[in-house]
Amino acid sequence: MQFVLLIYQGTTPIPNTEEWKTLPDEEKKRIYADYEALNKTPGVTPGPPLGLPKDATTVRVQNGKTLSTNGTFVDVLEAVAGYFTFEAENLDAAINVASRIPAARLGGAIEIRPVAKYW
Repeated sequence: MQFVLLIYQGTTPIPNTEEWKTLPDEEKKRIYADYEALNKTPGVTPGPPLGLPKDATTVRVQNGKTLSTNGTFVDVLEAVAGYFTFEAENLDAAINVASRIPAARLGGAIEIRPVAKYW
């Protein structure tokens, strides 16, 4: 089965921000090492990190007119920061990988969704 693991940032510090600078160097090294190990896990394909919600643009089409607004679609407490795709035998294997994503232990959360086949 293929799964998408959505990374919700929560209170996890983002690299190159003031919050990140307050993390001990050992924790920063651990985070980078964890992501490196995840990227080498068989079946895992990393997606690129996403920009901040404040930099998002939301597009809608209403009555044939394209409308764009600055910001996310909805106000969210936990923005999506990135994602992985994972080819796994079952949900338990996906949960195991999700538990190794640093955001899961640093104030964020990981949402696992199976990839749907509609067509």
